[in-house]
Amino acid sequence: MTTQALHPEATPLVAHLIYRLDIGGLETLLVDSINRMPVGAYRHVVICLTDYTDFAKRITRPDVELHALHKRPGLSLGTHGALFKLLRRLRPDILHTYNLGAIEYAFTATLAGVPARVHAEHGRNARDPNGSNRKHNLLRRLLVPFIDRYVPVSTDLQHWLSGVVGIPAAKIRFIGNGVDTQRFGAAAAPEDQREPWMAPGCIVIGTVGRLQDVKDQATLIEAFARLREMLPSEQHRLRLVIVGDGPLRGALAERIATLGLRNCVWLAGPRTDVAQVMRSFSLFALSSIAEGTPVTLLEAMATELPVVATAVGGIPELVLDGVTGTLVPPADADQMARALLGYVMDSERARNHGAAGRARVEQHYSIAAMLGHYLALYDELCKPRTTLKQAITPCAE
Repeated sequence: MTTQALHPEATPLVAHLIYRLDIGGLETLLVDSINRMPVGAYRHVVICLTDYTDFAKRITRPDVELHALHKRPGLSLGTHGALFKLLRRLRPDILHTYNLGAIEYAFTATLAGVPARVHAEHGRNARDPNGSNRKHNLLRRLLVPFIDRYVPVSTDLQHWLSGVVGIPAAKIRFIGNGVDTQRFGAAAAPEDQREPWMAPGCIVIGTVGRLQDVKDQATLIEAFARLREMLPSEQHRLRLVIVGDGPLRGALAERIATLGLRNCVWLAGPRTDVAQVMRSFSLFALSSIAEGTPVTLLEAMATELPVVATAVGGIPELVLDGVTGTLVPPADADQMARALLGYVMDSERARNHGAAGRARVEQHYSIAAMLGHYLALYDELCKPRTTLKQAITPCAE
């Protein structure tokens, strides 16, 4: 646990509850949001149900407390007790939970007297890519009285919350993800920061994401192998870079070796300089079987990279097929290979789609717009209450 000086207590406090603070799209979004929100508007504390890594050092505000509850697998009733005590001590004005792993703690926060509760849905996992798990959806519905706003980050998730889960429309607030278009851009990588996969004339296909089932990097590796078969005379130019870490690293390394690709595929591990790494890519690929609004995809588009991505979740909202990139079915290595081939064979098309992607991000997915929406939501929930009912349950329907 780390504790540092806080702002005056009159400034409202937002407690962000996340399963684990480590390298990832959601985690990057959380950290960037905290760092960029106006200092005088809200104070922030980050509570990790399990733990956090050195990634937490990316929080640059000196007034942010960080707590780890070290939750064990399973129900872990003790974690509810620990969170209850912590919330009673911190007295936050808002609890902001993220994804299914944290949603049940909205009830605990209510018992602890937290006036407002927000729950954000950033995507689904490989075990339930379509969001049809009845037990999980029942839990989301049962918690409706204890959650003031459900925040989906894509219209796909918004329609799912309303039409499938059954959350009242008045409790849903859509807020799309945003990206830092100043940090992510198409400037060339400096000569002294060249990556091992960079060489004159090479075509680098890159991806960024946690190495886990939902990202399905195995299909991307298969697609890359088939792309090389399609272009035997160009094999020496083709490179694949997979940035990230996770439980499937060993299995992916084994598959790369089996396919004879160890000399042209890099498992680059986790990187803190993703913006710089992306500038070494020629195009970006995302092979996920489920997504919300993937931050790495927005970052790639901001870097003016053409993208090949699976048509799942909120991705079709971001990628305009044939304009900013190419959409393919999930778990289809042949289709992905053909989509990659289209950019390898047509550099002008790649440049045009990359430029169109950058323009789309600048117009619709800026981080400033996203933060404005979150600040408006927090302001709404923190309005002065004039009745006891309002004080206990803000934004009651």
